[in-house]
Amino acid sequence: MSNFLKDKKTIVGMIHVEPLPGTPKFKGSMPDIIAKAKAEALLYKEAGIDVIAIENMHDIPYLNKKVGPEITAAMAVVGYEVKHATGLPCGVQVLAGANKEGLAVALAAGLDFIRAEGFVFGHVADEGYIDASAGEVLRYRRQIGADHILVLTDIKKKHSSHAITADVDIVETAHAAEFFLSDGVIVTGVATGTEASLEELQQVKAAVQIPVLVGSGVTVDNVGRYLAVADALIIGSYFKQGGHWTQTVDFERVKQFMEKVKSWK
Repeated sequence: MSNFLKDKKTIVGMIHVEPLPGTPKFKGSMPDIIAKAKAEALLYKEAGIDVIAIENMHDIPYLNKKVGPEITAAMAVVGYEVKHATGLPCGVQVLAGANKEGLAVALAAGLDFIRAEGFVFGHVADEGYIDASAGEVLRYRRQIGADHILVLTDIKKKHSSHAITADVDIVETAHAAEFFLSDGVIVTGVATGTEASLEELQQVKAAVQIPVLVGSGVTVDNVGRYLAVADALIIGSYFKQGGHWTQTVDFERVKQFMEKVKSWK
């Protein structure tokens, strides 16, 4: 397995791929989608980002755990182009909860990890009820010969209600993910761009032996607090123009952020 999470504190830059074929906001051009993703990837590399991740976040409204073959195929093409344009470690998330499709994308594109939601326990998301998937996902990983691809898993995921597991706290959820062979757990705030709880992050980090990542709300102002605890930070919104996920990557924001990270280290 890749060891990019073990070498140093890692900064992951998110690319929110433009709307893909078949989705309501698709604009009709795969070449344009690929070109934009590659351009943002190269900006990230130039600014000193360690790792890149791609996600089909513009494919709103999301399907629940299943996407069409057109989405899997498109994400594999985009992932391949981003990976080979930069040479950086790269991962993928396929929304919503399409974790097996994410593994298929990662294997075809030569990527290093997937971000998986709905790995242990169940929760109610915008898309409806999302059940645990660890057993099927890791069996599928073995079946397709993708054991080298890391499966990094959200716990108490953002944009979701966790009322049905209210008696199971985030530490116990992290323990369950570790027991079910997650390669790392991701702590988030309640929504995209919302800060994760530092207290929860500290509790999870002290409770498990696998890498712990922060998956939302990181900015240039709070990065030091998170880096003091977490193994890696996944950043999307802050790196975009105006700090909003729908916009394009802002090179100067990324560069200034990475300069602060380097000085902090």
